[in-house]
Amino acid sequence: MTFQPKDLPTGQLHACLLAGIAPRPIAFVSTVDAAGQVNLSPYSFFNIFGSNPATLIFSPARRVRDNTTKHTLQNIQETMVCTVNIVDYPMVEQMSLASTEYEKGVNEFVKAGLTQLPSELIDAPRVGESPLAMECRVQQIIETGDEGGAGNLVIAEVINVHLREDACGENGLLDVDKLDLVGRMGGSYYVRASGEALFEIPKPLRTRGIGVDSLPQHARNSTVLTGNDLGRLGNQETVPKEETLAVLRADKDTATLLANKTDLHKEVKRLLAEGENEKALALLFL
Repeated sequence: MTFQPKDLPTGQLHACLLAGIAPRPIAFVSTVDAAGQVNLSPYSFFNIFGSNPATLIFSPARRVRDNTTKHTLQNIQETMVCTVNIVDYPMVEQMSLASTEYEKGVNEFVKAGLTQLPSELIDAPRVGESPLAMECRVQQIIETGDEGGAGNLVIAEVINVHLREDACGENGLLDVDKLDLVGRMGGSYYVRASGEALFEIPKPLRTRGIGVDSLPQHARNSTVLTGNDLGRLGNQETVPKEETLAVLRADKDTATLLANKTDLHKEVKRLLAEGENEKALALLFL
């Protein structure tokens, strides 16, 4: 199925894109207006875009249904500051409650039962329950359009950071295994990033993998090995050395595997699952 954005009503396009572009981190943004009234609202059009200077961008988009703007945007236009709080699982229901469209002047900290703590450098308070709260000065607001669904890109520089102590490791920084973050999916769905949902992949930043194209053709055409399997194999730095292959050839079990490519590929897959990547790669080069 292929279509251009103009082919769908904005509401349908909005739902389609948000279902597919996910999971998205959530910026739980606290702001104040010129009179000091506090607002707290979540936005999943959000990410980090640099660390020197530390730069966040989130978008309180125009409402699709009636083309109105959010209190968050209005407050930022008045004060040019905000605090971006990160959402974890123990507070996700309260975060959702805070997304209710209360009238201007209603404090969502109070409505959601969250702890309002003062920031140090700006007036916008922070969420005491958040594992990471970032005080920000807004550098620029970019409007992407003037109709319902249009974005308002708030480019903000982080000027002060607060970490919840129990979410940190021995180095004093946030520990992935101690965090219990949530991400936004399509519709009313979220994802929980903890426990078995977390997995690790070696990052090829300082090394250069041999690439999938360097694997034997029978591996690339395998009906057993998946794209992820091939990616892991192609991430190895070098093709197997001859001495490694010689050791494998001397193993009587190897001869049995080589007689049947399907069995060979199943063994390679098993080795990859157990983290024996070098041996898995070597079997393919016999």
